[in-house]
Amino acid sequence: MRLLIKNGHLIDPGAPENTGMSVLIENGEVTAWLRHGEPHPEGCEVFDASGLLVAPGFIDLHVHLREPGQEHKETIATGCAAAVAGGWTSVCPMPNTNPVNDNAAITRYMIEQAERAGLAKVFPIGAITKSSDGSELAEMGEMKAAGAVAVSDDGRPVPNAGIMRRAMQYARDFDLPVIDHCEDKSLSSGGVMHEGKMSLLLGLKGMPALAEDLDAVRDIILAKETGAHIHIAHVSTKGAIEAIRRAKNEGINVTCEVTPHHFTLTDKAVEGYDTNTKMAPPLRSEEHLEAIIEGIKDGTIDAIATDHAPHHADEKALEYDRAPFGITGLETGVGLALTELVHKGIISLERLVEMCSANPARIFHLEKRGSLKPGSIADVTIIDPEMKWTYSNADSRSKSRNSPFDGRNFNGRVVATMVCGRVVYKI
Repeated sequence: MRLLIKNGHLIDPGAPENTGMSVLIENGEVTAWLRHGEPHPEGCEVFDASGLLVAPGFIDLHVHLREPGQEHKETIATGCAAAVAGGWTSVCPMPNTNPVNDNAAITRYMIEQAERAGLAKVFPIGAITKSSDGSELAEMGEMKAAGAVAVSDDGRPVPNAGIMRRAMQYARDFDLPVIDHCEDKSLSSGGVMHEGKMSLLLGLKGMPALAEDLDAVRDIILAKETGAHIHIAHVSTKGAIEAIRRAKNEGINVTCEVTPHHFTLTDKAVEGYDTNTKMAPPLRSEEHLEAIIEGIKDGTIDAIATDHAPHHADEKALEYDRAPFGITGLETGVGLALTELVHKGIISLERLVEMCSANPARIFHLEKRGSLKPGSIADVTIIDPEMKWTYSNADSRSKSRNSPFDGRNFNGRVVATMVCGRVVYKI
């Protein structure tokens, strides 16, 4: 099968120039770039991308697809449907399934379910410790052989520095990044939002920024000592960003990601006690949001990841203290980045593509992804940067509806998503 994406504006961070180019795809791979008007092979299916941006497929480093074990919230098929609707051609699900993805069999199962769905590609993240209980290391080598691209205990951060040190040494030998949800539970236990003026006014127990800062500094020191690659998940505090910036300047192998909700909302959004504003790490104060924006601008923050965390409506329809942490994000992430970052002049379109495609592919060693150079896998995200639209929870392809952005207006939208040269979503 041959497909020609013509008349679009190609953005590829690895290219010497971003300009009007047509992309020729054959048998799931990019085979050539052609200048507009240049003759192309006969018999091609044509996708007219006039007025649109053509980018390497976006890769979400941090999602929760809930399968196996919590299919009432999401399945791999419904999560992948939401992913492609949001412009994500690949997603990396965390291991907090039931049972936990701490072995090769579950890793393979997740990949096979994604292949059956035929939408976004799934690159699972395996557990650091068995059952993510923080005590005994999981079989990282076997999970990597089955297709895992990193290891993490996600929402159950490894509390013991000795075990984390051994995990980093072990993961380094398999060239696996170690991802940590940085939270010292001894400081944050029982908290439901950011600790500060708003938590005091609302009468809710807070989670101090210090809980994230301390764990981030510990992980960076361990990474320096072991030579491992540490990836800090959903960074949300000024202190953690400053620690990451210093570590990068020292040449320590550290990367990090930020979520769209953390560069868009502050803890003021909790004022109405909407449980769709409850997530971990929590929405922080203005001071931390400003630090995030600065980290995005200066390159300290490598990637944008949604931390898509679906929950059934009944679970979120509880008092704020009792509702689970997490929101959906696959269908709003790119729209928020375009609206809040690109259109406000904080970053360029090239930097957006770098954060959503090239850098994620580099961080998780996803070969032949993150670029549309000839020879690359033909995963493509096509964007109308000026399209006005409104997000509705009712129209979501996810099985869950727990988004705080219901009814929000956006400027810029993904209009088509291609995986291995096949159109899997088009508005």
